[in-house]
Amino acid sequence: MARSRRRELPLNAEINVVSLIDVMLLLLVIFMITAPMMQGGVDVALPKAEAKPLDPKSGLVVSVDRAGWVYVDETRMSLAEFRSAFRTLAGKRAADGVYLRGDAGVPYGVVTQVLATMRAAGVGDIGLVTDPETPK
Repeated sequence: MARSRRRELPLNAEINVVSLIDVMLLLLVIFMITAPMMQGGVDVALPKAEAKPLDPKSGLVVSVDRAGWVYVDETRMSLAEFRSAFRTLAGKRAADGVYLRGDAGVPYGVVTQVLATMRAAGVGDIGLVTDPETPK
């Protein structure tokens, strides 16, 4: 009977990091692709004005786009829906203030209606968001 001879392999004490580097690079690529998509908010072309910047707070953001739709954070609603729902929203989340972002192409009357609705709901801390003017 032939006895099989085993060949003893020496122990390898090194850590194979090639596969770990592959996983890390894959995660890096995924984060680089998805990071720009994670920036929230409504696409609004803000008017330019020379104003002192406000201290950033975590308040409620109300946006009015060029078509006249009103967005509370990222929830789209008509002006009539905004009028009926804002008092409830302001009671829950407007303690840190409200930021109003109006597109530069929106008629002035629409922005003032949104502002009047906010004031009627009892919100006193309203900040109008603009882009800084570029120096000439």
